[in-house]
Amino acid sequence: EVNQGIRVEYTMRHVAAYMMLVLGGNESPSAADVSSVLESVGAEVNQESLDALISDMEGKSLEEVVAAGQEKIATVSVGGGGGGGSSGGSGGAAAVEEKKEEEEEESAEEMGGMDMFGGGDDGY
Repeated sequence: EVNQGIRVEYTMRHVAAYMMLVLGGNESPSAADVSSVLESVGAEVNQESLDALISDMEGKSLEEVVAAGQEKIATVSVGGGGGGGSSGGSGGAAAVEEKKEEEEEESAEEMGGMDMFGGGDDGY
C-alpha cells in the first residue's frame, strides 16, 4: 500500500494480529492493541508497518477489505492447464507400481511383526 507517497509493506504478523483482534470482537483495533498481541507471543513489532496498516484500515471494516481482495483474486489468471498428455502406456506403469507395493507389504510381514523402530508386539 502507499502511505504518504512511500510504499510500505505490511508483515503477515501485523495483519494476522489485526484479524485476530477483529474476530475476537474488536471492530477497530488500534496500533497499541496489535502491539500488545504481538508482544504477548514474543513477536517483534515494526512500528512503521503497523502504523501503515492501521492508517489504511481506518474507516474500513475487515469484511469489506477481505471481500475486495477476493474480487481482485478472482480476476487473476493462474496460468493455463497443461496439455492433455498421452493415454497410452499408463496402465502398465500402474500395474508395475501395484506389484511393487504388494512385494513391500509381504517383506514387512516376513520380518516377524517388528515395527519400524525395531520393537516387537510389546503393546507400545
